[in-house]
Amino acid sequence: MALYHKHLIVRAEVKNPLVCPDKVSKEWMPALIDRIGMKILMGPYAVYSEMEGNRGLTCATIIETSHVVMHIWDETEPAMVQLDVYTCGPLDPYSVVESLKEMDPVQIDMKYLDREHDLVELPIPSSD
Repeated sequence: MALYHKHLIVRAEVKNPLVCPDKVSKEWMPALIDRIGMKILMGPYAVYSEMEGNRGLTCATIIETSHVVMHIWDETEPAMVQLDVYTCGPLDPYSVVESLKEMDPVQIDMKYLDREHDLVELPIPSSD
């Protein structure tokens, strides 16, 4: 298997943030990982923090030699989602965006990096 070292960093503002750790760890995160064609090695682990000013959900999953980590801050309107997807395989950024749709995003920004030898920003392919 060829290793690709692709890293997608997503910042989204959403109207309907996920707040249930069980739903995220048992349904949402496994569905995302399946959608990007990777295999879960450990997790997902999700927890909800009640800390004022930092309230929200965090979920982390170890996938084949890489990871998927998401933080959701739900005290603001819209809520903010930070999602970090690092894979050793090919990655379609729009497969990740598809998973965010259930949170009703109002804005999604992405950076797509090739980390093979340097940190090279890649153009995000057209969604067409």
